[in-house]
Amino acid sequence: MTTPSHRPVAAARHRSWPWCRRCSGIALDLGSARTRAWTSGRRTILDVPTVTLPGDSATCPIQRGAIVDTPGTARMLDRLLGHRPPRAGRPLVILTTPVLGGIAFRAEARTAVEVLRPRSVLTVPTARAVAVAAGADLGRPLLVVDIGAHLTEVTLLADGAVTDARCAALGTSDLDSLAPPARITDAVVAMVTGMLDQDHTSQTLDALRRGPLLAGGGALRPDITGRLTDRLQAPLHPVVAPHTAAVRGAARLLQAAHAHPSALAVTDAAHHR
Repeated sequence: MTTPSHRPVAAARHRSWPWCRRCSGIALDLGSARTRAWTSGRRTILDVPTVTLPGDSATCPIQRGAIVDTPGTARMLDRLLGHRPPRAGRPLVILTTPVLGGIAFRAEARTAVEVLRPRSVLTVPTARAVAVAAGADLGRPLLVVDIGAHLTEVTLLADGAVTDARCAALGTSDLDSLAPPARITDAVVAMVTGMLDQDHTSQTLDALRRGPLLAGGGALRPDITGRLTDRLQAPLHPVVAPHTAAVRGAARLLQAAHAHPSALAVTDAAHHR
């Protein structure tokens, strides 16, 4: 008599969204001017002003890349996403953070996100999320220039990790007839020059020669990008839909984390609580 063979059973994996019914996820980009979110099972990105309440009573809970009103940020998130309960369990959240936001931003953001009852919150530097959205080769040094409405960041990534970063409390919303676009280009050039001066390796120079990745609303302004190309004497590579690049990159990382076998263990544990 032959006995049946016992083949090893492969570990179960999550199905890709929107077909996975076991868990949910949220990719979140908390900007000073706009808050953007992607939720599992939806094809569109929520893109709204970063204000506590709509209308005349609105206040800005995030300013120049810093959360200045954590309870207000939580109320905003509850208003935007709290009415969309996850179909299965508590959501996994991936949150983009300003490169120089540090522990303070991450701590305040995590506190605010608790209103969504996440089972876990992961953070990713905005520059890395932008690079992921662009499908950039992270095995080579990369400069990411993110020109937002209220904040401009220049980040050097090496092997996908942040090795240097600078920021200026200046963005496209600050420009008018008395403040020309040259203010932003001058600030970016000064930050890149500072990186070159302090870099004792060739990483910054290699990344500059390769050409910076350009994101944020400023990437849509030829009066900024044209001057910046001339001043840096390097090609610029604007990301497709640069104003939503960070949240799209976070969404890709969220889906990758969701597909990892460890995510299943976390979900199973959450279901048995």
